[in-house]
Amino acid sequence: MTIKGPATLQDLLNTPKDGNKYELVDGEILVSPAGMRHSEVATNIIAVIWEFLQENPIGKVYASDVGIMFPSGNVRSPDVTYVSNAKLPGGESPETFGELIPDLAVEVLSPSDSLKQLGRKIGEFLENGVPLVW
Repeated sequence: MTIKGPATLQDLLNTPKDGNKYELVDGEILVSPAGMRHSEVATNIIAVIWEFLQENPIGKVYASDVGIMFPSGNVRSPDVTYVSNAKLPGGESPETFGELIPDLAVEVLSPSDSLKQLGRKIGEFLENGVPLVW
């Protein structure tokens, strides 16, 4: 679902905390509710990365409720995001949207995702310097 724009970062910050994933893309707010299977897959990926990070504290892993702000002003929320400590201010997570480029962005394919949408998202991650996209 799309909430037609023009929308701002403040509009995105004011979206309800209802379990849906909200992204700001080209002045529109995109709403992506996740199904249980989708959430299960993302959670399993997070768990594997988190387990690794317990033994090797080199960064942090985040779920889809974290927004990454790109220089274009778009705010994307990958299903899984990994950021190395070197990219985190003082090795700590920012309070709001991260104005940083993650080391890994993972998108779990949903039945409702079109290949065009997925390709655009992956392209945006790569164009903005995300070195690894799954």
